[in-house]
Amino acid sequence: MKNIYKFKVAFGDTDAAGIVFYPNFYKWMDQATHDFLGNAIMPFSKLMEEKEVTTPLLEAFCQFKSPLKFEDNVEVHSQVIEIKNKVFKIEHTFQRDGETVASGYEVRAWVSMADGFKAVPIPVDIQAKIKS
Repeated sequence: MKNIYKFKVAFGDTDAAGIVFYPNFYKWMDQATHDFLGNAIMPFSKLMEEKEVTTPLLEAFCQFKSPLKFEDNVEVHSQVIEIKNKVFKIEHTFQRDGETVASGYEVRAWVSMADGFKAVPIPVDIQAKIKS
């Protein structure tokens, strides 16, 4: 599955030079992942409440190619590129007007909150829903 998360850069996302402050890309990857899972499975809040599952971040990386500025319209194209037993890797590509301005990934665990926080195997039906 592929997902597109869209947003407009807010003034508060920029630094004194007028370009996006780099940690915001990590915030947007997090938001894009939650949007992806919400569209593939169910809203993330319901996944946590009803299924008692969360997906904590294990690793993140982002490479910047071109700066974003205030009021730029951005699309984050996301897809799961790897699934292991209890972990998945989701790739994010940031685009402005069709141009890739950054790309990165997150590695996340599939964690049950039912008996404390414990990584558990990703159910087969969930794997089928999130695979590329």
